[in-house]
Amino acid sequence: MSTEKKINWAILVTGWGRNAKDTLEAFDNKKFDKSKIRLVVYQEEPCGAAEKAREMGVETLQLVRKEFDSAVAYQEKLIQVLKEREIDFIFMLNYKYIIREAMLKAFPDRILNIHPSLFPSFLGTKTAIQDALAYGVKITGITTHIIDDKVDEGKILCQKAIEVKEGDTFDTLYPKFAKQGRKIIIKTIQEIERSHIL
Repeated sequence: MSTEKKINWAILVTGWGRNAKDTLEAFDNKKFDKSKIRLVVYQEEPCGAAEKAREMGVETLQLVRKEFDSAVAYQEKLIQVLKEREIDFIFMLNYKYIIREAMLKAFPDRILNIHPSLFPSFLGTKTAIQDALAYGVKITGITTHIIDDKVDEGKILCQKAIEVKEGDTFDTLYPKFAKQGRKIIIKTIQEIERSHIL
C-alpha cells in the first residue's frame, strides 16, 4: 500500500451539484491515483453532491451565504474551514459566488473553475450555453481554468469543443455538456496530479 501523500481536494457547490456528484463518482471509481476529496462545501438542500459525499464517507459542510453579514465574512469562514482541513486544491463546480481577494491569497493558483464556453467566448455570464445558441455559433464548449481576480479568466487548464448542430436547442445541447463535463473534470484533476508536487 502506497504511503505517498495525496492531494487534498475540496469541492464547492451551491446548487444540486450534478458536476460535483459526477466528480465524486469518479473518485469512488478510482479514476485518480494521487488525490482524495477531503470536503464538500454546499449551500442548498437537497444537494445530490452532498448526498453522494456522505455515502462515500467524505465530510460535508453546509455554508449558507445569507446567514453571514457579508461576502467577506462568508469567505473568511470558508477559508478557515479549508485551512483547518489542509486543503491543497479547490474545485468550484457550479458554484455561484465570486471568490474574493483574501481567498485568492490564501490559495494562490489553487482554485479551479469550470465554465460552459470555450474561453475567451461568453465570459462573465450564467447563461453561456443559451448565449452561444442565440449568437449562432457552430462550435462551443467547456473550459476548466485556475481563477484569478477577474471573473471567468485565469490560466486555462483543459478545453473541450462541442459542436452545435442545426436545430439544437438548450434541451438538446445541455446533455452534451453534461457528458463532456464529466470527462473534462477527470482530465483536469489528472493534469493537476501530473504537474503538482506536494
